[in-house]
Amino acid sequence: MVALMTDLLDPQPDDRVLEVGTGLGYQTAILAHLVAHVWTVEIVEEFVESAQNRLKHIGVENVSIRVGDGSRGWAEHAPFDKILVAAAAKQVPKALLAQLKPGGRLVMPLGPAEDQRLSAVSKSADNAVEVRAIMPVRFSELET
Repeated sequence: MVALMTDLLDPQPDDRVLEVGTGLGYQTAILAHLVAHVWTVEIVEEFVESAQNRLKHIGVENVSIRVGDGSRGWAEHAPFDKILVAAAAKQVPKALLAQLKPGGRLVMPLGPAEDQRLSAVSKSADNAVEVRAIMPVRFSELET
């Protein structure tokens, strides 16, 4: 799933990426090797400390982590070229869409718990949003 979500995100070397749902930092580490900087938000405080230690241990320095509600993004560092969300919501949180650059891409599971779809969301230069459902998935729900 990490590989598929990364591929759908299409990270580029100069990208500024927001990750929602750091977990223990595995996806974070992969993204950090592919992009300029990753800002990542995790709601579980114990996970943040563990992820920070892991990333430091493997020499990853282009990551900023904070504890918080990922559905609100990280407005101080927006806009982001790409956003990856490792939790499901019925629809893309408005704050995340607002923090995505025109021309940007967001990848996350969307839909009700019984019918989630991994989705790629594109935001055009004129801020039009297109959602493409990729495949059925089952993720924990994004806390809002």
